[in-house]
Amino acid sequence: MTQRDRRTLSFPAVHPCEAISPPTLVTSLITLSQSICNFQPQSFPTQRRNARETIRQISIVLMFLQEIRLIPNSTILSLAELHFTLQKIHFLLQDCTLQGSRLLLLAKSQHVASLFPALLRSVATSLDVLPLHQLHLCPEVRELADLVTKQASKAKFQLDPSDARATKTLHTLLRQFSMGTEPDLTSMQGILHYLQIRTWTDCNTEIKFLEEEITLECRDREEKEVPLLSSLVGFLCYCRGVIFETNQSQGRCSTEMTSLNLTLLTSVNPDDFRCPISLELMTDPVTVSTGQTYDRASIQKWLKAGNTKCPKTGEKLTNTDLVPNTTLKRLIQQFCADNGISVANSCNRKTNTVSAGSPAAAHAIQFLAWFLTRRLAFGTQDQKHKAAQEIRFLARTSIFNRACLIEMGTVPPLIELLASASNDNKSTQETTISALLKLSKHPNGPKNIINSGGLTVILSVLKNGLSLEARQVAAATIFYLSSVKEFRKLIGENPDVIPALVELVKEGTTCGRKNAVVAIFGLLLLPRNHQRVIAAGAVPALLDIIASSNKDELVTESLAVLAALAENVDGAREILQGSALRLIVGMLRSATSREGKEHSASILLSLCVNVGAEVVAVLAKEPSLMPLLYSLLTDGTCHAAKKARFLIKVIQDFHETRSAGLKGSSLPQERSLHVW
Repeated sequence: MTQRDRRTLSFPAVHPCEAISPPTLVTSLITLSQSICNFQPQSFPTQRRNARETIRQISIVLMFLQEIRLIPNSTILSLAELHFTLQKIHFLLQDCTLQGSRLLLLAKSQHVASLFPALLRSVATSLDVLPLHQLHLCPEVRELADLVTKQASKAKFQLDPSDARATKTLHTLLRQFSMGTEPDLTSMQGILHYLQIRTWTDCNTEIKFLEEEITLECRDREEKEVPLLSSLVGFLCYCRGVIFETNQSQGRCSTEMTSLNLTLLTSVNPDDFRCPISLELMTDPVTVSTGQTYDRASIQKWLKAGNTKCPKTGEKLTNTDLVPNTTLKRLIQQFCADNGISVANSCNRKTNTVSAGSPAAAHAIQFLAWFLTRRLAFGTQDQKHKAAQEIRFLARTSIFNRACLIEMGTVPPLIELLASASNDNKSTQETTISALLKLSKHPNGPKNIINSGGLTVILSVLKNGLSLEARQVAAATIFYLSSVKEFRKLIGENPDVIPALVELVKEGTTCGRKNAVVAIFGLLLLPRNHQRVIAAGAVPALLDIIASSNKDELVTESLAVLAALAENVDGAREILQGSALRLIVGMLRSATSREGKEHSASILLSLCVNVGAEVVAVLAKEPSLMPLLYSLLTDGTCHAAKKARFLIKVIQDFHETRSAGLKGSSLPQERSLHVW
């Protein structure tokens, strides 16, 4: 079990099985004791004195265990209890040295300090009831066991005075934030120095750790620690943005993360983040023996019901081991952070990202947002760039953060910074447009961006961005701007917006194409934009994606846009001119998503309605179409079934009319059509 497969300061120790042989148990005890003794006291930011004493006591236990030779079965119960306790001690020492947990353990230092004597008393009890006379030990070795028993029960464990002072200072700072007072920077720097949080990256690691703790807290239906965890996140966010503003590792870390995130998320289909059983986002993905991945709760329920086959492949499971898929878990967490989704939502429980989680967190973010706004307005070029980076990080985290940043007025100076980015400022352009994208996801974001003159600047990046990444982020921003009904007309009337989006559909990366496609779809919600999209050449570009792309989500989005265009006569005829009928029928057969099949059926129905008999005649001759439509009646979505039913009726009516006509008279030879 890795350190992040469990909650911090939770110790899921497991009793050795009753059938374990005594030599195996002692060997395992020796290995576990050696692992504990390998911890170095200097690696403990807090609890150093207690950790040192614990390691010293366990080193004596280790010497005792290494001298045991004859092990009767009567000792198994006592040794098993000792093993159980040593596991907990190992977990505790892991947590005290865990990267990212420093501030949390300082805030809980009194509680953590109390765990050491409790666990060592359990060690003493296990040794005290151990029948030493049956182990045939020499007197010196028996004295070792007596020594641990006496020292462990009498050892004085208490909070280190320096830990106590730092803890008091930390809680004082949090109270100041709670009351709306901006704390003294010197005191905050003292806490960071004490915990050896020396760089922007160190600080960011602590923040990410605490944010994951909040997610786990909500997943476990607890939430009692959310106020403390949120306060600590607010404290560290303020430190990251203000105290570590000049740290040089920020830019490098940010650039590397952006590149990595883009690579990972463009190569993974977000549908893969859903459990095949529950169809919800997985919070704890695990892999079974067939190589398929499921959410732990869902597959455990499946196995407990007596099922022995893989739900997805039908293969027999060779074992019931569930291997944590930590890589996929990180991708899901990153995807949720980028899209403002709480992982806990997939458990049908919402994390309250609308609020800060605590008064201290709320005020800390407000102070930081005001600081960043001033930096954008009055700072040097480097300070402006770093402020934009910090805004982008903050806006990824929660709705509350986005609201604070917008209320404090970050949007106008961000747009000004984006407009002023010169040819050698590619990084600033990418960072600033990304920050605006995050803010555009807030309900008040689009209005602030449009009213600040942001559309012209964002369009300029879409057309002439210094990097392809900046262009595709600009496309995503336009999608969110078009989510506001009154802005669709304004955006669509700009003669350069839709052609620029279509150009990105043709030449962008998978991520860029998808952003452009969904932006076009958003503009199509205003009917008068349909003709503009058709005139810009969107239909051939979308058909090319459907015919050539192996990215299911991108193909589905492209089908959705074509379905919207096919709803009017001009759009339907444009699709037919692209010889798309055979392609769409093929998608009805091969689309992997239910939505893709629904969009395909919708396109075919719209073509029949808006173009008429010439399309129906061709579809009526396609032998594979009717079975596909009937399968939609049972396996498709409600809307897909409705459209399939209507389409079946249209084709059946055509056959009946044709049969009646043939009986009454000889029809002229059918005209050759080229709609395939």
